[in-house]
Amino acid sequence: MAGIKLSKKGNDLIKLYEEMAVNGADRTDGTRRENVYNDFQLRKFRNVCQNQISSEKIKTVLDYGGGGSDWNAPNFDLKTNQSAKEFFKIQQVDKFEPARGLLKKKRADCVVCMDVLEHIFIEDIPKVVAELFALSKKLLVVNVACYKAAALLPNGENAHITVRSPDWWKGVFDATSISYENIEVMLICSQTFTSGVIFESWKFGDWASTQDFTTTMSFRTFQQK
Repeated sequence: MAGIKLSKKGNDLIKLYEEMAVNGADRTDGTRRENVYNDFQLRKFRNVCQNQISSEKIKTVLDYGGGGSDWNAPNFDLKTNQSAKEFFKIQQVDKFEPARGLLKKKRADCVVCMDVLEHIFIEDIPKVVAELFALSKKLLVVNVACYKAAALLPNGENAHITVRSPDWWKGVFDATSISYENIEVMLICSQTFTSGVIFESWKFGDWASTQDFTTTMSFRTFQQK
């Protein structure tokens, strides 16, 4: 599958994230962290996403912008010591992470995109979101951070460069889902590191097949310890 063409600013940002992955990053509190983007961000939402990803129809996953996530490492789930592949009953996982030289994008039953879109230049958001849908055969699981990051880019700007409200992101995904009516979307919008909203999963095809004209937007809040 041919990749999308990012804007000049989008490509410049990838270079900055590459630098951060190698050299670390300064933080807003004046400290510096040497190891960045190594956390497995899906871990804190594993129970929220388990039913969708562990479905019998999901056998393959593309981790889009997965940073340092390791789907084969033990202790993804601390209660069972299972790896992410074991926890979700996944047969194959591929990763796309341009900041780490992982450039292959392979279509999968499920595309997981955790804490990525807030790092994308706003001009490229429509293209990247459309690509997430195009790469997914059945399910799209997304978490977007809707708050400023603790890390700074090497140029001094905040590392979350597109910070928007949950409703804004829901609108982007609603509009894009019209062209991918059979893809189920699970959208999580974090308003802080430990809290936010989880929108009820949807497929545009379900909306289109009803006799009603009105579509609804349901969500629940979450608060993690």
